[in-house]
Amino acid sequence: MTINGGSSSIKFALFEVGDSLRRILEGGIERIGLPEAALRVKGLNQADNVSRSVAAPNHKAAMGALIDWIEERSESDALTAVGHRVVHGGPKYSKPERITVGMVDELHRLSPFAPEHLPEEILLIEEFHRRFPGLPQVACFDTAFHHDLPRVARLLPIPRRYEAQGVRRYGFHGLSYEFLMEELANLDGTEVSQGRIILSHLGNGASLAAVHRGTSVDTSMSFTPIAGVPMSTRSGDLDPGLLWYLACSEKMTAKQFNDMVNFQSGMLGISETSSDMRDLLEREAEDVRAAEATALFCYQVKKWIGAFAAALGGLDTLVFAGGIGENAPLIRERICDGLGFLGIELNQKGNAKNAPLVSSDSSRVTVRVIRTDEELMIARSVTRILNLGTIREP
Repeated sequence: MTINGGSSSIKFALFEVGDSLRRILEGGIERIGLPEAALRVKGLNQADNVSRSVAAPNHKAAMGALIDWIEERSESDALTAVGHRVVHGGPKYSKPERITVGMVDELHRLSPFAPEHLPEEILLIEEFHRRFPGLPQVACFDTAFHHDLPRVARLLPIPRRYEAQGVRRYGFHGLSYEFLMEELANLDGTEVSQGRIILSHLGNGASLAAVHRGTSVDTSMSFTPIAGVPMSTRSGDLDPGLLWYLACSEKMTAKQFNDMVNFQSGMLGISETSSDMRDLLEREAEDVRAAEATALFCYQVKKWIGAFAAALGGLDTLVFAGGIGENAPLIRERICDGLGFLGIELNQKGNAKNAPLVSSDSSRVTVRVIRTDEELMIARSVTRILNLGTIREP
Protein backbone atom coordinates (compact mmCIF):
# COMPACT_ATOMS: atom_id res chain seq x y z
CA MET A 1 0.00 0.00 0.00
CA THR A 2 1.18 3.50 -0.82
CA ILE A 3 0.24 6.48 1.35
CA ASN A 4 0.45 10.09 0.16
CA GLY A 5 -0.62 12.48 2.90
CA GLY A 6 -1.47 16.06 2.00
CA SER A 7 -2.59 19.03 4.08
CA SER A 8 -6.29 18.16 3.71
CA SER A 9 -6.31 14.67 2.21
CA ILE A 10 -4.76 11.22 2.32
CA LYS A 11 -4.35 9.47 -1.03
CA PHE A 12 -3.59 5.78 -1.19
CA ALA A 13 -3.21 2.94 -3.65
CA LEU A 14 -2.98 -0.82 -3.29
CA PHE A 15 -0.67 -2.83 -5.55
CA GLU A 16 -0.36 -6.56 -6.08
CA VAL A 17 3.26 -7.70 -6.19
CA GLY A 18 4.36 -10.37 -8.64
CA ASP A 19 6.26 -10.32 -11.91
CA SER A 20 5.03 -6.74 -12.18
CA LEU A 21 3.14 -4.27 -10.03
CA ARG A 22 -0.61 -4.33 -10.61
CA ARG A 23 -2.71 -1.52 -9.15
CA ILE A 24 -5.74 -3.14 -7.52
CA LEU A 25 -7.42 0.01 -6.23
CA GLU A 26 -6.81 3.63 -5.39
CA GLY A 27 -8.61 6.27 -3.41
CA GLY A 28 -8.38 8.75 -0.63
CA ILE A 29 -9.92 10.52 2.30
CA GLU A 30 -10.78 14.05 1.25
CA ARG A 31 -11.60 17.29 3.10
CA ILE A 32 -9.92 16.30 6.36
CA GLY A 33 -10.90 18.72 9.13
CA LEU A 34 -14.27 19.52 7.58
CA PRO A 35 -17.71 18.04 8.37
CA GLU A 36 -18.09 16.69 4.83
CA ALA A 37 -14.96 14.48 4.90
CA ALA A 38 -15.35 11.41 2.69
CA LEU A 39 -13.65 8.12 1.85
CA ARG A 40 -13.63 7.37 -1.87
CA VAL A 41 -12.18 4.23 -3.43
CA LYS A 42 -12.04 3.07 -7.04
CA GLY A 43 -11.07 -0.52 -7.78
CA LEU A 44 -10.77 -2.91 -10.68
CA ASN A 45 -14.14 -4.39 -9.74
CA GLN A 46 -17.37 -2.49 -9.18
CA ALA A 47 -17.67 -4.12 -5.76
CA ASP A 48 -14.47 -2.37 -4.68
CA ASN A 49 -15.86 1.12 -5.35
CA VAL A 50 -16.67 3.07 -2.19
CA SER A 51 -17.97 6.57 -1.49
CA ARG A 52 -19.03 7.34 2.06
CA SER A 53 -18.80 10.00 4.72
CA VAL A 54 -16.27 9.54 7.51
CA ALA A 55 -15.46 11.38 10.72
CA ALA A 56 -12.06 12.93 10.01
CA PRO A 57 -11.49 16.02 12.16
CA ASN A 58 -7.72 15.48 11.83
CA HIS A 59 -5.17 13.25 10.08
CA LYS A 60 -5.00 10.74 12.94
CA ALA A 61 -8.76 10.19 12.79
CA ALA A 62 -8.63 9.99 8.99
CA MET A 63 -5.87 7.38 9.16
CA GLY A 64 -7.97 5.42 11.68
CA ALA A 65 -10.92 5.50 9.28
CA LEU A 66 -8.70 4.26 6.46
CA ILE A 67 -7.28 1.40 8.54
CA ASP A 68 -10.79 0.45 9.71
CA TRP A 69 -11.78 0.17 6.06
CA ILE A 70 -8.69 -1.97 5.32
CA GLU A 71 -9.63 -4.33 8.15
CA GLU A 72 -13.25 -4.48 6.94
CA ARG A 73 -11.97 -5.71 3.58
CA SER A 74 -9.67 -8.21 5.33
CA GLU A 75 -6.80 -6.63 3.41
CA SER A 76 -4.69 -6.27 6.55
CA ASP A 77 -3.59 -9.93 6.46
CA ALA A 78 -2.55 -9.55 2.82
CA LEU A 79 -0.49 -6.38 3.29
CA THR A 80 3.24 -7.00 3.00
CA ALA A 81 4.48 -3.40 3.24
CA VAL A 82 3.47 0.26 3.28
CA GLY A 83 5.28 3.01 1.40
CA HIS A 84 4.89 6.63 2.47
CA ARG A 85 5.57 9.79 0.51
CA VAL A 86 7.53 11.96 2.94
CA VAL A 87 7.80 15.51 1.69
CA HIS A 88 11.16 16.40 3.26
CA GLY A 89 14.24 14.31 3.95
CA GLY A 90 16.47 17.18 5.03
CA PRO A 91 20.22 16.89 4.42
CA LYS A 92 20.38 13.28 5.65
CA TYR A 93 18.05 11.20 3.47
CA SER A 94 19.03 10.78 -0.18
CA LYS A 95 17.07 7.64 -1.08
CA PRO A 96 14.08 5.57 0.08
CA GLU A 97 14.71 3.77 3.37
CA ARG A 98 12.92 1.43 5.70
CA ILE A 99 11.39 3.39 8.56
CA THR A 100 12.98 2.93 11.99
CA VAL A 101 12.48 4.52 15.39
CA GLY A 102 15.60 6.57 14.74
CA MET A 103 14.21 7.86 11.44
CA VAL A 104 10.94 8.91 13.08
CA ASP A 105 12.93 10.83 15.69
CA GLU A 106 14.87 12.55 12.91
CA LEU A 107 11.66 13.41 11.06
CA HIS A 108 10.30 15.04 14.23
CA ARG A 109 13.47 17.13 14.32
CA LEU A 110 12.97 18.07 10.66
CA SER A 111 9.34 19.12 11.15
CA PRO A 112 10.15 22.86 11.14
CA PHE A 113 11.52 22.38 7.59
CA ALA A 114 8.02 21.47 6.35
CA PRO A 115 5.49 22.42 9.05
CA GLU A 116 2.53 22.19 6.63
CA HIS A 117 3.27 18.53 5.78
CA LEU A 118 5.75 16.62 7.96
CA PRO A 119 3.78 16.53 11.25
CA GLU A 120 0.79 14.90 9.52
CA GLU A 121 3.01 12.47 7.61
CA ILE A 122 4.70 11.40 10.86
CA LEU A 123 1.26 10.83 12.41
CA LEU A 124 0.35 8.51 9.53
CA ILE A 125 3.53 6.50 10.00
CA GLU A 126 3.00 6.22 13.76
CA GLU A 127 -0.66 5.27 13.44
CA PHE A 128 0.13 2.49 10.95
CA HIS A 129 2.82 1.19 13.31
CA ARG A 130 0.39 1.28 16.24
CA ARG A 131 -2.24 -0.73 14.38
CA PHE A 132 0.18 -3.06 12.49
CA PRO A 133 3.40 -3.14 14.56
CA GLY A 134 5.04 -5.89 12.49
CA LEU A 135 4.33 -4.37 9.07
CA PRO A 136 7.42 -2.98 7.28
CA GLN A 137 7.13 0.68 6.33
CA VAL A 138 9.30 2.56 3.83
CA ALA A 139 9.79 6.32 3.55
CA CYS A 140 10.14 7.73 0.02
CA PHE A 141 11.43 11.29 0.22
CA ASP A 142 10.21 13.95 -2.19
CA THR A 143 13.51 15.82 -1.82
CA ALA A 144 15.76 12.83 -2.54
CA PHE A 145 15.92 13.30 -6.33
CA HIS A 146 17.57 16.70 -5.79
CA HIS A 147 19.78 15.68 -2.84
CA ASP A 148 23.05 15.93 -4.76
CA LEU A 149 22.46 19.24 -6.53
CA PRO A 150 25.71 20.96 -7.53
CA ARG A 151 26.88 23.17 -4.70
CA VAL A 152 26.37 26.35 -6.73
CA ALA A 153 22.70 25.38 -7.23
CA ARG A 154 21.93 24.39 -3.65
CA LEU A 155 23.60 27.31 -1.84
CA LEU A 156 21.31 30.10 -0.64
CA PRO A 157 22.87 33.60 -0.55
CA ILE A 158 22.37 34.17 3.18
CA PRO A 159 24.90 34.01 6.06
CA ARG A 160 26.82 30.73 5.99
CA ARG A 161 25.89 29.78 9.54
CA TYR A 162 22.42 28.79 8.32
CA GLU A 163 23.86 26.18 5.97
CA ALA A 164 25.17 24.33 9.03
CA GLN A 165 21.54 24.18 10.22
CA GLY A 166 20.49 22.48 6.98
CA VAL A 167 19.16 25.58 5.21
CA ARG A 168 19.73 25.07 1.47
CA ARG A 169 17.86 24.52 -1.75
CA TYR A 170 16.20 21.10 -1.51
CA GLY A 171 13.60 20.99 -4.27
CA PHE A 172 10.48 18.84 -4.30
CA HIS A 173 8.30 16.69 -6.63
CA GLY A 174 11.21 14.27 -6.58
CA LEU A 175 9.03 11.15 -6.74
CA SER A 176 7.32 12.51 -9.84
CA TYR A 177 10.66 13.41 -11.44
CA GLU A 178 12.14 10.00 -10.69
CA PHE A 179 9.13 8.35 -12.30
CA LEU A 180 9.34 10.63 -15.36
CA MET A 181 13.02 9.80 -15.85
CA GLU A 182 12.31 6.06 -15.70
CA GLU A 183 9.47 6.46 -18.20
CA LEU A 184 11.59 8.61 -20.51
CA ALA A 185 14.31 5.96 -20.55
CA ASN A 186 11.65 3.34 -21.29
CA LEU A 187 10.20 5.41 -24.15
CA ASP A 188 13.29 6.85 -25.79
CA GLY A 189 16.20 4.82 -24.48
CA THR A 190 19.02 5.34 -22.01
CA GLU A 191 20.99 7.66 -24.28
CA VAL A 192 18.11 10.16 -24.46
CA SER A 193 17.53 9.99 -20.70
CA GLN A 194 21.18 10.93 -20.19
CA GLY A 195 20.79 14.11 -22.25
CA ARG A 196 19.85 17.69 -21.34
CA ILE A 197 16.30 17.49 -20.00
CA ILE A 198 13.82 19.89 -18.42
CA LEU A 199 11.01 18.24 -16.47
CA SER A 200 7.98 20.40 -15.70
CA HIS A 201 5.53 19.09 -13.10
CA LEU A 202 2.63 21.50 -13.45
CA GLY A 203 -0.34 20.90 -11.17
CA ASN A 204 -1.77 22.52 -8.05
CA GLY A 205 1.85 22.50 -6.96
CA ALA A 206 4.20 23.33 -9.82
CA SER A 207 7.94 23.11 -10.30
CA LEU A 208 10.59 22.46 -12.92
CA ALA A 209 13.85 20.55 -12.78
CA ALA A 210 16.93 20.63 -14.98
CA VAL A 211 18.44 17.17 -15.42
CA HIS A 212 21.71 16.13 -17.08
CA ARG A 213 23.15 12.62 -17.24
CA GLY A 214 20.16 11.47 -15.22
CA THR A 215 20.93 13.77 -12.29
CA SER A 216 19.12 16.87 -11.07
CA VAL A 217 21.34 19.93 -11.55
CA ASP A 218 18.79 22.60 -10.57
CA THR A 219 15.14 22.98 -9.63
CA SER A 220 12.70 25.84 -9.14
CA MET A 221 11.44 25.01 -5.63
CA SER A 222 13.91 25.76 -2.88
CA PHE A 223 14.05 25.33 0.92
CA THR A 224 10.24 25.06 0.86
CA PRO A 225 7.68 24.19 -1.85
CA ILE A 226 6.52 27.82 -1.92
CA ALA A 227 9.40 28.94 -4.14
CA GLY A 228 9.63 28.99 -7.93
CA VAL A 229 6.71 29.49 -10.30
CA PRO A 230 3.29 30.74 -9.09
CA MET A 231 0.94 27.85 -8.31
CA SER A 232 -2.71 27.34 -7.48
CA THR A 233 -2.51 29.06 -4.08
CA ARG A 234 1.26 29.41 -3.53
CA SER A 235 3.01 32.60 -4.57
CA GLY A 236 6.23 31.25 -6.02
CA ASP A 237 9.26 33.53 -5.81
CA LEU A 238 8.76 36.89 -4.08
CA ASP A 239 10.92 39.84 -3.07
CA PRO A 240 11.83 38.96 0.56
CA GLY A 241 11.50 42.64 1.43
CA LEU A 242 7.74 42.22 1.03
CA LEU A 243 7.56 40.58 4.47
CA TRP A 244 9.03 43.65 6.16
CA TYR A 245 6.81 46.01 4.16
CA LEU A 246 3.63 44.15 5.17
CA ALA A 247 4.82 43.87 8.78
CA CYS A 248 5.17 47.65 8.87
CA SER A 249 2.13 48.64 6.81
CA GLU A 250 -0.39 46.02 8.01
CA LYS A 251 1.24 44.67 11.19
CA MET A 252 1.30 41.28 9.45
CA THR A 253 2.90 38.51 11.50
CA ALA A 254 5.24 35.86 10.13
CA LYS A 255 2.48 33.27 10.46
CA GLN A 256 0.00 35.47 8.59
CA PHE A 257 2.56 36.00 5.85
CA ASN A 258 3.17 32.26 5.63
CA ASP A 259 -0.57 31.60 5.37
CA MET A 260 -0.89 34.24 2.64
CA VAL A 261 1.91 32.91 0.42
CA ASN A 262 0.81 29.28 0.92
CA PHE A 263 -2.98 29.45 0.72
CA GLN A 264 -4.13 32.85 -0.60
CA SER A 265 -1.70 33.64 -3.41
CA GLY A 266 -0.79 32.24 -6.84
CA MET A 267 -3.67 31.78 -9.26
CA LEU A 268 -6.21 32.32 -6.51
CA GLY A 269 -4.63 35.56 -5.38
CA ILE A 270 -4.32 37.04 -8.87
CA SER A 271 -7.72 35.90 -10.18
CA GLU A 272 -9.61 36.45 -6.90
CA THR A 273 -12.01 33.72 -8.07
CA SER A 274 -10.36 30.30 -8.41
CA SER A 275 -7.14 28.36 -7.92
CA ASP A 276 -8.13 25.86 -10.65
CA MET A 277 -6.58 26.41 -14.08
CA ARG A 278 -9.64 24.88 -15.75
CA ASP A 279 -11.88 27.54 -14.22
CA LEU A 280 -9.48 30.32 -15.20
CA LEU A 281 -9.28 29.21 -18.83
CA GLU A 282 -13.07 29.16 -19.03
CA ARG A 283 -13.34 32.68 -17.60
CA GLU A 284 -10.36 34.46 -19.14
CA ALA A 285 -12.24 35.82 -22.18
CA GLU A 286 -14.63 37.78 -19.90
CA ASP A 287 -12.53 38.22 -16.75
CA VAL A 288 -9.24 40.13 -17.02
CA ARG A 289 -8.16 38.83 -13.60
CA ALA A 290 -8.42 35.21 -14.80
CA ALA A 291 -6.58 36.15 -18.01
CA GLU A 292 -3.77 37.77 -16.04
CA ALA A 293 -3.46 34.72 -13.77
CA THR A 294 -3.03 32.31 -16.70
CA ALA A 295 -0.66 34.73 -18.47
CA LEU A 296 1.50 35.08 -15.36
CA PHE A 297 1.69 31.31 -14.91
CA CYS A 298 2.76 30.68 -18.53
CA TYR A 299 5.23 33.59 -18.50
CA GLN A 300 6.96 32.39 -15.34
CA VAL A 301 7.19 28.75 -16.50
CA LYS A 302 8.64 29.99 -19.82
CA LYS A 303 11.27 32.02 -17.95
CA TRP A 304 12.34 29.00 -15.91
CA ILE A 305 12.65 26.89 -19.08
CA GLY A 306 14.92 29.55 -20.57
CA ALA A 307 16.99 29.77 -17.39
CA PHE A 308 17.40 26.00 -17.13
CA ALA A 309 18.31 25.71 -20.82
CA ALA A 310 21.13 28.17 -20.03
CA ALA A 311 22.19 26.13 -16.99
CA LEU A 312 22.22 22.95 -19.10
CA GLY A 313 24.05 24.56 -22.04
CA GLY A 314 21.16 23.70 -24.36
CA LEU A 315 18.13 21.46 -24.38
CA ASP A 316 17.34 18.04 -25.84
CA THR A 317 14.04 17.06 -24.19
CA LEU A 318 11.20 18.94 -22.50
CA VAL A 319 8.63 16.93 -20.52
CA PHE A 320 5.23 18.17 -19.35
CA ALA A 321 3.52 16.33 -16.47
CA GLY A 322 1.03 16.98 -13.66
CA GLY A 323 -2.64 17.87 -13.94
CA ILE A 324 -2.03 21.04 -15.96
CA GLY A 325 0.99 19.78 -17.87
CA GLU A 326 -0.82 16.62 -18.99
CA ASN A 327 -4.27 18.03 -19.72
CA ALA A 328 -4.05 21.68 -20.78
CA PRO A 329 -2.96 22.01 -24.44
CA LEU A 330 -3.48 25.77 -24.45
CA ILE A 331 -1.14 26.23 -21.47
CA ARG A 332 1.57 24.11 -23.12
CA GLU A 333 1.15 26.10 -26.33
CA ARG A 334 1.49 29.45 -24.54
CA ILE A 335 4.52 28.27 -22.58
CA CYS A 336 6.30 27.07 -25.71
CA ASP A 337 5.32 30.07 -27.84
CA GLY A 338 8.47 32.12 -28.48
CA LEU A 339 10.87 29.33 -27.50
CA GLY A 340 11.75 28.52 -31.09
CA PHE A 341 15.22 29.95 -30.47
CA LEU A 342 15.80 26.96 -28.15
CA GLY A 343 14.62 24.57 -30.88
CA ILE A 344 11.13 24.00 -29.43
CA GLU A 345 8.33 23.63 -31.98
CA LEU A 346 4.98 22.03 -31.20
CA ASN A 347 2.83 19.85 -33.41
CA GLN A 348 -0.45 21.71 -32.99
CA LYS A 349 -2.69 18.74 -33.73
CA GLY A 350 -0.79 16.41 -31.44
CA ASN A 351 -0.70 19.00 -28.70
CA ALA A 352 -4.46 19.58 -28.95
CA LYS A 353 -5.01 15.84 -28.40
CA ASN A 354 -2.59 15.60 -25.41
CA ALA A 355 -0.55 13.17 -27.48
CA PRO A 356 2.47 11.53 -25.82
CA LEU A 357 4.75 13.29 -28.33
CA VAL A 358 3.75 16.91 -29.01
CA SER A 359 6.84 18.29 -30.77
CA SER A 360 6.83 18.70 -34.55
CA ASP A 361 9.03 16.65 -36.88
CA SER A 362 11.26 19.69 -37.42
CA SER A 363 11.64 20.49 -33.71
CA ARG A 364 15.23 20.18 -32.48
CA VAL A 365 13.88 19.55 -28.97
CA THR A 366 11.69 16.54 -28.22
CA VAL A 367 8.61 17.65 -26.28
CA ARG A 368 6.73 14.92 -24.45
CA VAL A 369 3.62 14.65 -22.30
CA ILE A 370 4.05 11.90 -19.71
CA ARG A 371 1.38 11.04 -17.17
CA THR A 372 3.22 10.96 -13.87
CA ASP A 373 2.48 8.38 -11.18
CA GLU A 374 3.95 9.05 -7.74
CA GLU A 375 2.09 6.10 -6.20
CA LEU A 376 3.62 3.65 -8.67
CA MET A 377 7.05 5.18 -8.02
CA ILE A 378 6.57 4.63 -4.29
CA ALA A 379 5.49 1.03 -4.90
CA ARG A 380 8.54 0.39 -7.10
CA SER A 381 10.81 1.81 -4.41
CA VAL A 382 9.24 -0.35 -1.69
CA THR A 383 9.66 -3.54 -3.71
CA ARG A 384 13.31 -2.70 -4.37
CA ILE A 385 14.10 -1.83 -0.75
CA LEU A 386 12.38 -4.92 0.70
CA ASN A 387 13.16 -7.28 -2.21
CA LEU A 388 9.50 -8.14 -2.75
CA GLY A 389 8.67 -10.32 -5.74
CA THR A 390 10.64 -10.29 -8.96
CA ILE A 391 9.56 -6.93 -10.36
CA ARG A 392 10.66 -6.28 -13.92
CA GLU A 393 12.35 -2.91 -14.25
CA PRO A 394 10.60 -0.44 -16.58
